[in-house]
Amino acid sequence: MGVILKSNMINVCVASDDNYSKYAGVVIASILKNANFDDELNFYILDGGISDKHKDEINSLVSIKNCNINFINIDEALFNEYSKIKTHSYVTIATYYRLKLPSLLPCVDKIIYFDCDVVVNSSLSELFSIDLGDNLVAGVKDINKKVLRKNPTYVNAGVLVFNLKQMRIDKTEDEFLSWTIKNSEYIKVGDQTIINEVCRNKIKIVDDKWNVQSSNFTNRSSYISKPCVVHFVSKKKPWHWASFSYHRDLYFKYLQLTPWKLSEQDYKYWTKENQKASLIEYLKYRPLFFIRPRFYAALFKTYLFKKDN
Repeated sequence: MGVILKSNMINVCVASDDNYSKYAGVVIASILKNANFDDELNFYILDGGISDKHKDEINSLVSIKNCNINFINIDEALFNEYSKIKTHSYVTIATYYRLKLPSLLPCVDKIIYFDCDVVVNSSLSELFSIDLGDNLVAGVKDINKKVLRKNPTYVNAGVLVFNLKQMRIDKTEDEFLSWTIKNSEYIKVGDQTIINEVCRNKIKIVDDKWNVQSSNFTNRSSYISKPCVVHFVSKKKPWHWASFSYHRDLYFKYLQLTPWKLSEQDYKYWTKENQKASLIEYLKYRPLFFIRPRFYAALFKTYLFKKDN
């Protein structure tokens, strides 16, 4: 039997250490800004050492829309086996916190998890109300076509709906750990690999609009004009100078709602001047972009064959 939504309550989770607390704050601000009037939002922040100052700044976001913000202290000793995984240098131990959500949040049956390199551009009520049945997770297919050929339901872990009730029944948390111990040398994309392998055949695919994986103008998982969620999947994020992020302006839009908002001068610098720098860097990176078929496909889908939703 699926988890049934009984009210307008929506549970949301992010994980962060102190360095990423600002970006977690932008995720929360974007959710609050786009929430429906009757959305009741509960935020659970898996806290990997966030300072009191940054906690106060995150708590101040209730001024956008009233909500509940809960900090869940994390004992990193619980993640010793995951810390041994050798993957990308920018992947921190905080990304593995979600693998213990069933026990970290014992009274929560269903939750939406977001990475901190995400902005939300819509109410989450539709996403949270999907019927998971006995599926363990729901998500959007990953942008990596090579991986999808091997596993057609391979999802990107940046945006996931977790069926924590079913995961407790299936003891999925234990399965995550045992599979990791046996296969740590084959794990290439951190927790994403673990989730997709352990939950295989119990993954529900949702519409692309809930996780538009955006790198640059050409490389996007969907060309929808009004994405509900944008996930900045490139190594250089919007907060990195001269990043190629096509949807970068959305990040700065929601940043301005937070205690970390930029001055008018800095905002201009990080938008207009940054845009120029990004174009220059992209021309250096791919000077012959205009002869690539993918570039013209992106042009066509973005401007001529526009998909609104």
